[in-house]
Amino acid sequence: MKLQIENSQNKIKIDKRKIRSTVLKILKIIDCADKEISLSFVDDENIKQLNKQYLGKDKATNVLSFSLQEGEYGDINPQVLGDIIVSVETAQRDALCGKLTIAQEIDFLIIHGILHLLGYNHENTTKKETNKMRQKEKELFNALNSCNNRLI
Repeated sequence: MKLQIENSQNKIKIDKRKIRSTVLKILKIIDCADKEISLSFVDDENIKQLNKQYLGKDKATNVLSFSLQEGEYGDINPQVLGDIIVSVETAQRDALCGKLTIAQEIDFLIIHGILHLLGYNHENTTKKETNKMRQKEKELFNALNSCNNRLI
């Protein structure tokens, strides 16, 4: 696994070693341990700009994923899955609402982002596809948290 982690925010401390370990565990579980991912942690202002520029949505969101496996040139480098961008500010708010720790919320958002990179979808799709993604998220989150002995 090749993983590039960039932290361009200073609101929440990011433990890159723990994040690296988490991503490796997730990729091993889904049999993608040899894949490459870029992971960025940003604030709400930065993710809002990206969301507007690439998706036409003028608001902050928790996570964005940009798959390099899709489209006309998606098969050029099958080892590179793509980029995941997480807003730590939105993640922190979502963690409070969902009664999770910030670490658990970030784990969940990484799972969510990886699934998008692999072609899972929950927007503008069938209820069956949405449920398929939600089920896989739960499965991976529970597997990850049982590895970390912090089941919720």
